[in-house]
Amino acid sequence: MKKLLILDSNSLMNRAFYALPPLTNSDGINTNAIYGFINMLFKIKDEINPDSIIATFDLKAPTFRHKEYAEYKAGRNKMPPELAEQFPIIKDLFKLMGIKIFEIEGFEADDLIGTVSKFAENNATEVAIVTGDKDALQLASDSTKVIITKKGVSETAVYDSKTFIDEFEVTPTQFIDVKGLMGDKSDNIPGVPGVGEKTAFKLIKEYGSVEEVMKNIDNIPGKKLKENLENNVEQAIFSKKLATIMREVPIELTLDDINSMEKENIAEIKKMLIKLEMKSILAKFKDDTVSEESTVEIKKIHNIKEMKELFLEKKNRIYIDYTLSDASIYSKLELEYLVLGEDNKGIIIYFKDIISENKDEALKVLRTLMEDENIKKVIHDGKNFVTYLNKNKIEIKGFDFDTAIAAYLIDSSKNKYEILELVNRYIGDNPNTEDENLKGILSSYLPEIYEELKETLHKENMDKLYYEVEHPLIYVLSSMESIGFNINKGMLDELQIKFKKEIEETQNEIYKLSEEEFNISSPKQLGKILFEKLDLPVLKKTKTGYSTNQEVLEKLIDKHEIIPKIMYYRQITKINSTYVEGLKNVIDEDGRIHSNFNQTVTTTGRLSSTEPNLQNIPIKYEMGREIRKVFIPMEETDILVSCDYSQIELRVLAHIAGDENMIDAFEHHSDIHTKTASEVFKVPIDEVTSLMRSRAKAVNFGIVYGISAFSLAEDLKISKKEAEEYMSIYLERYPKIKEYLENVVKEAQEKGYVLTILNRRRFIPEIKASNKIVKALGDRLAMNAPIQGSAADIIKLAMVNVYNKLNEKNLKSELILQVHDELILNVKKEEFEEVKKLVAEEMENAIKLKVALDVDVNFGKTWYDAK
Repeated sequence: MKKLLILDSNSLMNRAFYALPPLTNSDGINTNAIYGFINMLFKIKDEINPDSIIATFDLKAPTFRHKEYAEYKAGRNKMPPELAEQFPIIKDLFKLMGIKIFEIEGFEADDLIGTVSKFAENNATEVAIVTGDKDALQLASDSTKVIITKKGVSETAVYDSKTFIDEFEVTPTQFIDVKGLMGDKSDNIPGVPGVGEKTAFKLIKEYGSVEEVMKNIDNIPGKKLKENLENNVEQAIFSKKLATIMREVPIELTLDDINSMEKENIAEIKKMLIKLEMKSILAKFKDDTVSEESTVEIKKIHNIKEMKELFLEKKNRIYIDYTLSDASIYSKLELEYLVLGEDNKGIIIYFKDIISENKDEALKVLRTLMEDENIKKVIHDGKNFVTYLNKNKIEIKGFDFDTAIAAYLIDSSKNKYEILELVNRYIGDNPNTEDENLKGILSSYLPEIYEELKETLHKENMDKLYYEVEHPLIYVLSSMESIGFNINKGMLDELQIKFKKEIEETQNEIYKLSEEEFNISSPKQLGKILFEKLDLPVLKKTKTGYSTNQEVLEKLIDKHEIIPKIMYYRQITKINSTYVEGLKNVIDEDGRIHSNFNQTVTTTGRLSSTEPNLQNIPIKYEMGREIRKVFIPMEETDILVSCDYSQIELRVLAHIAGDENMIDAFEHHSDIHTKTASEVFKVPIDEVTSLMRSRAKAVNFGIVYGISAFSLAEDLKISKKEAEEYMSIYLERYPKIKEYLENVVKEAQEKGYVLTILNRRRFIPEIKASNKIVKALGDRLAMNAPIQGSAADIIKLAMVNVYNKLNEKNLKSELILQVHDELILNVKKEEFEEVKKLVAEEMENAIKLKVALDVDVNFGKTWYDAK
């Protein structure tokens, strides 16, 4: 017997939309309903194995029910635009999948389902109806199953006539009579007032239909129930009519519709799913015309002779992937595999085996290839490979494209930029990840990925950003990692003793204030002390008890002297474990720390640092700042020089917004916060107090980060009304900034992304959300991303220029660290004056803005002194 699957598409899309969190692709197109629906469809298909699938849809036009009863479905919430925009996409996808679509003005999807299922039953075809709407239960029969989705779209209940009667003790068609009596709030079907589900089922079980119930009103107990039935006979019969699914919709149906499917257009489905960025769904589509076995030719190289012969063959361009033994510890950095990719060919070089044969000879052969600038090199995520070459005194030449960094620039919102992800995203293929030759197979895609990424960068006007900033930065970061930062281990040992003492003293002070000893690090024990013993106001609860997070403690800071002690305890214990003990664990054999700098992690364009994270050493407390004392120059006579951009984000804001008042303040070297305070508080500059200045500073930076009046009020511990007034005066005094903020939000809503000065793109899907909180976050991101991203572009450009200038002048001083807007250099004593001047000039002239860039230069014998 043939099997037909019918999809109640509006119902299922609605279920999927509300079951899943918001999902969008890089273009800001919402995809959660499509994603949930398609996953559910594949699950049902696997269970049923249908011969044909039909998808029914509602249309906007009024149905015959609306014409008979104007209040039908009145009061329903309008479909959110985030869901509405997904319907045309799912229809296009269904057409490509060979699924037939049925929709007709004047009738609901339920009526189409009823008509199609009746036709199928009459033509010896089993039917499965999938829906989230219980109305369809009236269609259950011996040959028609109704599958009701529960808990989103993942859990289902299946009914045929038998299972329905077993559960409800009425027949599926009598379910219409139940609806006639009880009504249906979701469809605004009135039913009989005062008759609920329990009573409706009881009456239909006893009398069989609405009509029979009305004939037997005198026999029904209960004065009020009798009265309600007597007064609503016509309404009950009309409600039954409204609840009845029509099974005679005038549509043309053929046996082909219910017994066979059109062929899937795999190529077009792939394109569509790549655009929607649905990698996991893409994997479900198999192209029958292509063998599942890989057609990629794999070559394996195990000895120096073969490697040498292979390298001699290479002429114009090579495509490289690699595996290192431990990229986090510099002294252990070893090359295990080198993989060269060609169209439909992957060459796996087992370098670990080859180097054990003869290390010097293996490195010599590798050097010959890597230092040949006539052979252009595309490397996937090449920075760590360049660092390995640095370590072995090999200078890479001809490296002109990095596929991971290019993919990151095109869309910085992704979690991963591994080759497999890029193959899924840009090529639409799904290599078998269990294949032992996976490295070679993936590398065979690199030529195609390279062409695709190169073209996209050009099309999106990102050539300058890639070729002048991000690509040359690879060499800078690799150099910084290779050099490392020298550590005074003796000082670190002293700090460990000092921290231990400070932690113990703070702990004892907390015990004294609480009059008992307890585990301060346990939120449960701390909660009992604060909110039960000390009776502080409870601000927030969790599943396990009281919340004692940072936000709660900050709000309680003036309620008891124990609170600042606890906050301090938390901070110093964290600093101790992360930096005092943590740094000891990552000091390499050369006495230095070689941090790892990541180019493809943040969505803003900022660099990140790991193992250890040197960008996050806290400076709020003196004990935190002291960590910087352990960072020292390479040699005793060297000097550490710190060059820090002054208020770069506010300068970028002044430039982007083109606000004359702010530009004027910077041009006249005014203290921007003092000037803002003078404007906001309407007092002469010489009457601005330190409190006024600190509040103006909060407003300045708050504006940059799209802060709300509520958040500003919380930060400054003032009323919301006061905060609103500050912001209002601020935006009056800087009208172009107000204009910029409004325009950038509008632009992000239209395009789905914002751009920095150098055309770095940040996608902001949150800005199209219907949820107000998520939308507000999107607005803030839109305001801030161009500013923070432009600051990131500028510091990166400065790093490249400083690095190149030091090399050009053959100076021995070196760039060793970048932390946000600060560059740190290890400077030779005899080069001190020249390097100070050189770095300041390169940083100040990295880019031409409407306001001058200003750099603060400090120096000392430790990083602490240089700050």
